[in-house]
Amino acid sequence: MAVSAAGHSHSPYSRFRVGAAVSSVSGAAYSGCNVENASFGLTQCAERAALTAAVSAGEAPGSLQFLVLYIPGTEAHPPCGACRQVMRELMSEDSMVWSTCDSEDVRSWSAAEYLPDPFTPESLQR
Repeated sequence: MAVSAAGHSHSPYSRFRVGAAVSSVSGAAYSGCNVENASFGLTQCAERAALTAAVSAGEAPGSLQFLVLYIPGTEAHPPCGACRQVMRELMSEDSMVWSTCDSEDVRSWSAAEYLPDPFTPESLQR
């Protein structure tokens, strides 16, 4: 799913195509791709697109068990900081994230590893 999603990427500025797929404990899977915008701050990353698709379909935060990221090329890359924050809120601490590419290079992290000290809903308590 992540490979297919990367094929839908709208990345005319960076030409950095990314696809992502997330799976829930229900067995359902959701995908997303990066969608760039001339106003760069409005760009949507593939990881957040897949996660918001899952939540929009009714998946509860914490029910998303793993995410696979695909970037065409020979090197697997980690998610950006904004995606890590969103993943940390919507996925459990032991949820896994895998970054893949066209070579055998695969990187993986648990949620606790890629964002060890997150800003959480509890951070908003006064």
